[in-house]
Amino acid sequence: MRIVRKPAERRPARLEPLSVLPVFCNLEDRPVLVAGGSDAAAWKAELLAAAGARVLVAAAELSEEMRELLSTDLPAGSIMHLVRDWTEDDLAGMAFAICDAENDDEAAQFFAAGRMAGAITNVIDRPAFCQVQFGAIVNRSPVVVGISTTGAAPILGQAVRRRIETVLPRTLAAWGRVAIRIRSEVMARFAPGPQRRAAWDRFVDRCFTGHPPLSDAEESAAIAGPADNGTNGRVTLVGAGPGDPELVTMKAVRALQSADVILFDDLVSDEVLEMARREAKRMLVGKRGGRSSCRQEDINALMVKLAGQGKHVVRLKSGDPMIFGRAGEEIAELERARIPVSVVPGISAGMAMASAFGISLTHREQAQSVRFVTGHSRNGGLPEELDWKGLADPAATTLFYMGGRTAGRISAHLIHAGMSPDTSVAIARDISRPEERRWTGTLAELAAGIGQVGYERPVLIGVGAVFDQARRDRGALRAGATIGGDRLSA
Repeated sequence: MRIVRKPAERRPARLEPLSVLPVFCNLEDRPVLVAGGSDAAAWKAELLAAAGARVLVAAAELSEEMRELLSTDLPAGSIMHLVRDWTEDDLAGMAFAICDAENDDEAAQFFAAGRMAGAITNVIDRPAFCQVQFGAIVNRSPVVVGISTTGAAPILGQAVRRRIETVLPRTLAAWGRVAIRIRSEVMARFAPGPQRRAAWDRFVDRCFTGHPPLSDAEESAAIAGPADNGTNGRVTLVGAGPGDPELVTMKAVRALQSADVILFDDLVSDEVLEMARREAKRMLVGKRGGRSSCRQEDINALMVKLAGQGKHVVRLKSGDPMIFGRAGEEIAELERARIPVSVVPGISAGMAMASAFGISLTHREQAQSVRFVTGHSRNGGLPEELDWKGLADPAATTLFYMGGRTAGRISAHLIHAGMSPDTSVAIARDISRPEERRWTGTLAELAAGIGQVGYERPVLIGVGAVFDQARRDRGALRAGATIGGDRLSA
């Protein structure tokens, strides 16, 4: 008997503790003191001037870097030089006060004077005397990304900055300036809520094309087109991948960040859900074999209802939505209701399994085709219409999804259809997740292998010669050899 459950809302996880609060300050035409003439002080002075501040450098001696900076015509703020070391009187009226102190005594004196003067104070490379820290920066002004490691590991911060630099196109700065210029028009044209957010979502999609923006009028017109259903509601089917959040595509992340409601399956990991916009409502609509499940009809009706209210609905599915994800039924229902629908593909569990075992599913010497097969039908058994003679082809790789409970019958059917009992098979459970387990053996041993790995969690079964090497590696493990980084179960 199948137990039917209703879609259930799930709150996002509470914000975890922050070591520091990231804030962004407007220093346009504000006075700032930099005490010291070193290279480190020069970098802080240039950074503050780039933010529009009026910087006063107090230093009797200057490094070559500082001399060059003082002779440069800066595009934003300004830098003046006071040819002596700092005094407490210099801090009066300053918004920021930065010092490259020679020792802890000077650091403590400057920190106390800065606080007394009401200036935000930082002593370079001395966290105990800092009210704020300067992190690594990704500059696409007016888009600015700040990265902090709370002063503990600046090298790590720089590594994070390099990664972000690679994914933010240089054209983002131009797009940001367009957004500033057309913002008032967008705010006036679209009502607050889903309609306005949908317009900005269309703008953001254009920002990440890698192309420079058109004129302000053309960009405004491009994001103003009405949705097909006249409500601006829409549905995006998104592949969440096999579980590891690093395997989620950038396009999927953008969809999650723009969602009003997320309808997600049981198998979607919490780490992937945490990529979503925090204000988005999250509803569990999972279906699991042998467990209480939401009816597909209820899920379809819920998507139509929510999109009809003008919401952007993300239907988040484990793996790829177009492989055993009932996407065809959902797309058909949405099209009947004239709801716009799009698909963001994901990495299917079969692809992740191939990567985990380090094998090619279509190795030219072992397999000329690959097949994805469902391991269970609507009633929980094997589908009656499967072509077992075709599936027993030794020149093909076959992946059985959701076949944990039917593994023994899969083995029996393939052997009966003529496949050798000695054919290599592999089992992967919770692929790409911390609790991942793998097993390899022969087709004749498949049922025993499932018994070792278990089938209460998502299971994938691979059959074919491409798993020969993984099977040999398992034999080496049994013999006492070491294979680095392996998670195979003996």
